[in-house]
Amino acid sequence: MELPLQITFHSIQRSDAIAGQVRSRARKLEKFFDRIHCCRVAIEAPHHRRTKGNEYRVRVEVSLPGQQLVVTRGEGDHGAYADVYAAIRDAFDAMRRQLEDHVALLRDKAKTAGSAQIEPVGQ
Repeated sequence: MELPLQITFHSIQRSDAIAGQVRSRARKLEKFFDRIHCCRVAIEAPHHRRTKGNEYRVRVEVSLPGQQLVVTRGEGDHGAYADVYAAIRDAFDAMRRQLEDHVALLRDKAKTAGSAQIEPVGQ
C-alpha cells in the first residue's frame, strides 16, 4: 500500500532531494506498522542566520487507527540541526521507535486479552 504522505516546507525553498529523502524514510515506516492512515512532515528553517547558517526543524506526524504519534526534532532539542538531512534522519528514527513501542503495546494487549478468556480445564 502506498502511504499517503504530505510534505510541507516552511521558510525553506522546496527541494526534490529533501522530498525524496522524506518519501524514502516514510515508506520504511510501513514495515513497522502497516495500518498507518497518513504521514505529515513539516520541514522548516525558523531562523535565517548569516553567520552560523540555517538551523532546521522537522516535525513528523503519523495517524494510526485511534491515535496520532508526533515527533519534532530541531530547535529546542539539545542541539539545533545545521544539516536538514540529519534532522530528517533523527525525526524518522524517533518515529520508528514510537511505532515499535506502539506495536509492542498492541501485542501485549492482544496476549492479555487472549489469556483472560482461557479457563483452566478440570477446575
